[in-house]
Amino acid sequence: MIVAIDGPSGAGKSTVAKAVAKELGFSCLDTGAMYRAVAWLALQKGVALDDDAALGELARGCELAFGHTPGDPAPKEVFVDGNDVTTAIRTAEIDKAVSPVSAAPSVREAMTAQQQRIGAAGDYVVEGRDIGTVVFPDAAVKVFLTASNEERAHRRVRQNVDRGVGSIDYAEVLADLVRRDEADSTRAAAPLRAADDAVQLDSTGRYIEDIIAEICGLAQGARDAGAR
Repeated sequence: MIVAIDGPSGAGKSTVAKAVAKELGFSCLDTGAMYRAVAWLALQKGVALDDDAALGELARGCELAFGHTPGDPAPKEVFVDGNDVTTAIRTAEIDKAVSPVSAAPSVREAMTAQQQRIGAAGDYVVEGRDIGTVVFPDAAVKVFLTASNEERAHRRVRQNVDRGVGSIDYAEVLADLVRRDEADSTRAAAPLRAADDAVQLDSTGRYIEDIIAEICGLAQGARDAGAR
């Protein structure tokens, strides 16, 4: 079974996806980390962020891997060609680079193929921006998770403080979120949007535990329907 969670940056997708996966006993796939890893590699290799052909070659040729802690469905480390980039892909520099990289059709094609192969191997909670629309259009559960711009910016600042990487300037983070929303929603390849059959959840002012419980309930309902 696939539980697809889409939504804009800072909506809480990663936190919710990890918790839902743990509750359901599923694995968790952070597709955003995959695009960030390709963006990191592009900067390291000096590849222009608007060069679709070169970015595609980079995405198809790199080896992405995740490190897991036993018993935890969420990956703890991200590796590109054997390099641990777990911290490196969460910087403000990558925040700015990931939108043009993820907009490249050749990169999306390469990452989608990898994500579909991974998802076909078992039960996954997959979060991103085009999971329910492109990567897994037949997912048993589709959720589009959002929140107000202000709340998303506050969350991202707190997250960056906790991680010790990324900007902690609220105005800068808010402006970057708005910029990413515009870029992700208007790109030609797999734009950010809710699938027609997705359940839309606004997490503004809500306890995260309630959001998690609601998605787990949707998954259980889909599981029960499939058993009948």
